[in-house]
Amino acid sequence: MLYRTPLACLLLLLLSGVLGGLVLSICPAVCSCSRGHRVVDCSSRHLSQLPPGLQHNIRFLNLSQNSLRGLEGQLSHYAHLRTLDLSYNLLGRFPSGLPRALWDIRAAGNQLRALDKNDTAYHWNLRVLDLSANELERVVFINNTLPSLHALNLSHNRFWTVPTNMPHNLEMVDLSHNYLVQILLGSLDRLPRLKRFYLHANRFSWVPEGVFDRLEGLELLTLGDNPWACEEEENITRLLLWAEHTRAAVLGCPCYTRPTCGQAHLATPGGEWHFASYTEPPLGADARELGRGGLPPARAAVATSGYLVKSALLEPGMHGDRGVANGSGDQTLFVFTSTHSHGLSTRTSTTGRPHSATKKPNTGSTRSRGHGLHTQIVCSAVALNLLVTVTAFKAS
Repeated sequence: MLYRTPLACLLLLLLSGVLGGLVLSICPAVCSCSRGHRVVDCSSRHLSQLPPGLQHNIRFLNLSQNSLRGLEGQLSHYAHLRTLDLSYNLLGRFPSGLPRALWDIRAAGNQLRALDKNDTAYHWNLRVLDLSANELERVVFINNTLPSLHALNLSHNRFWTVPTNMPHNLEMVDLSHNYLVQILLGSLDRLPRLKRFYLHANRFSWVPEGVFDRLEGLELLTLGDNPWACEEEENITRLLLWAEHTRAAVLGCPCYTRPTCGQAHLATPGGEWHFASYTEPPLGADARELGRGGLPPARAAVATSGYLVKSALLEPGMHGDRGVANGSGDQTLFVFTSTHSHGLSTRTSTTGRPHSATKKPNTGSTRSRGHGLHTQIVCSAVALNLLVTVTAFKAS
């Protein structure tokens, strides 16, 4: 009967593989998937609702360039999700119940009017939040929330005042292309790690004295394309003096005194600066009009590949087996290996055993018994695997 056992095991193994593929390899028909179906791209599919069939363990989900209007609570059970792109849809409010494990949320080019305090209160792991190209007039942050947030993009909205209570560990804030007219004194004092601050293309005529003094880590500030009240010499002179003596690079000195101030003029004398080039555009499109009409295929491919590269920097090893840069600028190499069952060694070492002068046992019968025992063990393992797979399949 032993000759039938390997055949039965083979059939069990094939059945297990088929059912296992159904359970572990699920990709919605309208999307494209990779990395074991954990990286899912559903962009530009004319979707009006979340596609069915998403795996619960997905890590990357791109839903940009669709017609989604609401996702209230529909993504909460995707506990492993790290990157979510909702850019250029029709969202009227920030989705509630998003997974708390998220690192990167992109919601540019929607119709958001406000961000309430509860929308982001529990996103302790969030590192990047892009809400550019919306209709935001107000955002409310609670003190000591979003401790991991490093990049906040609020450009191309409708703000009149620089938001207060911004997360304290921010390193980049983009508020360019708004309607900003004032910065409340003291509202920037709790941002010691802020390095890049984009304020160009607004409606500033002046700012309070000392408003930037507590930004100890500031490296780049953009002030160009603002209607500075140059005739008010007292106010504008104080700003110009600060801009000249700051350690940061100031692009677009007020009143067109020079293209750059601060340390930047030492390295780049003269020349014109294109301020928009210093603003990272929303991923997937350059402007709201492109988002509504859809990108040409070539542009869409570029946007998608660029998105994956940036996401890979946030999550080393998820999108490939190449080395990626970590926070310190070093290169970390990730090697993915695969171990097959037939590569496992069942031999035991005999090192240190004394040689026996007694008669050797019958090796033929020993091998036969060992082969039968090994076959039974393999069949039992396959049967157990099949049982688990079928149970999971029924549960799903």
